Amino acid sequence: MKNSINKKILSWTLIAGLSLGLGACSDDFLDRAPKGELTSDNFFQDANHAEQAVNAIYSHLRNFNVHVFSYIGLTDIASDDADKGSVPGDAGFLQDINDFTFDANNTAVNGTWRGYYQGVFRANQVLANIPRIAMNEQLKTQYLAEARFLRAYFYFFLVRAYGDLPLIDRPLNPAEYRQARVPKERIYEFIEEDLQFAADNLPEKSEYSASDLGRATSGAAKAFLAKVHLFQNDFQAAFQVAQEVISSGEYALYPDYEAIFRKEGEHSSESIFEVTTVALEQGGGGSQFNEVQGIRGNPNNGWGFNSPSANLVAAFEQGDPILRATVISNGDTLPSGEVVRADPNMGPNARFSTKAWLPERPPIGFGNSGANIRLFRYSDLLLIAAEAANEIGNQSQALNYLNQVRARARQGNSSILPDVTTTNQTELRQAIWRERRVELAMEQHRYFDIVRQGRAQQIYQNLGITWVPGKHEVFPIPQAEIDISGGTLLQNPGY
Repeated sequence: MKNSINKKILSWTLIAGLSLGLGACSDDFLDRAPKGELTSDNFFQDANHAEQAVNAIYSHLRNFNVHVFSYIGLTDIASDDADKGSVPGDAGFLQDINDFTFDANNTAVNGTWRGYYQGVFRANQVLANIPRIAMNEQLKTQYLAEARFLRAYFYFFLVRAYGDLPLIDRPLNPAEYRQARVPKERIYEFIEEDLQFAADNLPEKSEYSASDLGRATSGAAKAFLAKVHLFQNDFQAAFQVAQEVISSGEYALYPDYEAIFRKEGEHSSESIFEVTTVALEQGGGGSQFNEVQGIRGNPNNGWGFNSPSANLVAAFEQGDPILRATVISNGDTLPSGEVVRADPNMGPNARFSTKAWLPERPPIGFGNSGANIRLFRYSDLLLIAAEAANEIGNQSQALNYLNQVRARARQGNSSILPDVTTTNQTELRQAIWRERRVELAMEQHRYFDIVRQGRAQQIYQNLGITWVPGKHEVFPIPQAEIDISGGTLLQNPGY
């Protein structure tokens, strides 16, 4: 199942030259003419170049600033699902995220901004250059749709994390590097336009060969479009688009919940979109996503960050099998037979994410892990449909989708996790939100969810953390970007 997206990855030096994609560039880099390397002047000549360039966008999904350290900080560690983890003093900037004491110089805040805008830059290079290549028109359109899907993905993270944004829809010339922010409503419109184009022009998952699994699909574009509508409280549109994906028959809940996150679960029936990795002998195809969250101690297979919180553990219902498939506690016996002995500096109650645990150490170094990163599962879509259905007054459909997720979680044990039966909209909303939390725990959804649900202030107050309305709904714009912009970029309120 490891595919051509990884095996054909281009080491394209020009593509990684900008920080935001508009201002943080090096004159020395731009003036230097690489010898014997592909550049923008001699690239984009044929269909092979087009494929390599699109694959280079996919390769960026494994970047350290996209789906590794800073990413888990702004999604899980910022939420009530996880604590910083590791040992005291290690990566203090993540403790600041955990405690909401960060500022505009925080490493995680800067890292994700840089990483995701670099992804936008790669997508824009493809979209600007592939149209002029003489090649199969159907394949050309597919590549453009893949690039627009990925650009939408990058912007969807950015708009939730930072609010109003510079909207960069093409490669910029130096005179355009200083870009002001546009309202987040325009960013969402732009995302919807990209996703709709992708939905209309990409194959379904079943239409791809095994060697191309992992590429964006029409179903993935629609699933993200449903989520984009949900985050704007457009529940009718979210329900309608989610229904299209559900009705397509392209996806189904995978019977074994824990196996979703193992090799056998990669690109399974439940996978709507995931980052494909491969441990290549020469390196370059793996990710550190699992390493930074892995067990710190014995067996030692990681750094121990992103530790599931006691608050998360308490959210699971009695006997819920998903708890063990989500949380590894100090002293647990792993499926491998090893007993977890956490680094003593983490304390006796150390916890780790089961979803990030690998049964064996990566064969070629930690940073070359070949474990895929799950970004959108079918259960997430069912819960989006359930929430949207409830909000538009269709409680019967909401219960149907919610209880499908609960039935799979039971793993055949009829004595636990009974079906939800309430048709009271408020009670059902709470049940759906609770199910989203435990079903998708430690999968980098929680912080954005509780912010859009309007519950963040109360949740953090209960934890003894000061979360400021009107400020903490978004993270600060990196101070370095504001400085480079010469005042064109304005800071978010309160920072």
